[in-house]
Amino acid sequence: MLNMFAWTSLVTTLTLLVYLVLTINVGRARAKYKVPVPQMSGDANFERVLRVQQNTLEQLIFFLPSLWLFSFYVSPLWGAIIGAVWLVGRIVYAWGYYQAAEKRTLGFGISSLSGMVLLVGAIIGIVTKLVSGGV
Repeated sequence: MLNMFAWTSLVTTLTLLVYLVLTINVGRARAKYKVPVPQMSGDANFERVLRVQQNTLEQLIFFLPSLWLFSFYVSPLWGAIIGAVWLVGRIVYAWGYYQAAEKRTLGFGISSLSGMVLLVGAIIGIVTKLVSGGV
């Protein structure tokens, strides 16, 4: 059974790796734009890098449970595929936001839509399992 979740596990670890890189980018931006700890504002370029990291952290709380519940109750393969789309969306979001706040929209849309698919799919899968008596 654990093998079924190998792809979901891979998406989870890649997500954590991307988050780690985003966190490292905040440290690098602090040095580049001379924003000392614990200051959270300063140069607009620094603030965008910080916002990418903070928003991604906020989204992880929504994404990871949705990914795993969808994978468990609907399909591990489809969960991993949709989760990978979410991850690509977060990378596109970061890349765009680093350039200008207005350029974050596409990535935000991709990750938001795929996250909602995971959540709605998980709810449907759980309810279906409950109604069919499969719990």
